[in-house]
Amino acid sequence: MTEVKFYRPSFDPDAELVYSVIVARYESKWIFVRHRKRNTWEIPGGHIEKNESSSDAARRELMEETGALKFDLVCVATYSVKKDGFTGYGRLYFAEVYELAEIPEISEVAEIELLNQLPGDLTYPDIQPSLFRETVEYLERVGRI
Repeated sequence: MTEVKFYRPSFDPDAELVYSVIVARYESKWIFVRHRKRNTWEIPGGHIEKNESSSDAARRELMEETGALKFDLVCVATYSVKKDGFTGYGRLYFAEVYELAEIPEISEVAEIELLNQLPGDLTYPDIQPSLFRETVEYLERVGRI
């Protein structure tokens, strides 16, 4: 079983932060990406590189995976995923995207899709719905939905 927990954005876990995930919206639609090697959809995001902050990783991943050029980025939460006895930590962000360009050639992403809701065919169906729901609840709390 997979367990996803959320903490305040500034929470500093004992373990290293590994992922930055960015729930992004463009022209009132949610941005989802499809990796070149998969047929399923994902929320943009990826690994935090050595000597990179989680917010720098979020900006880099958003640009690399979606072609986003202009956007506002806010940290929604720190989160943990416990699966098969291992717990990993990441940061969850929301991005309001104002300008999109082509996906960079260096990207592992084949295409993006703009949708009104979370798609059914997710790469990580045991994690992504929780991240998406937490972001939507955050946006409702701050009056952005």
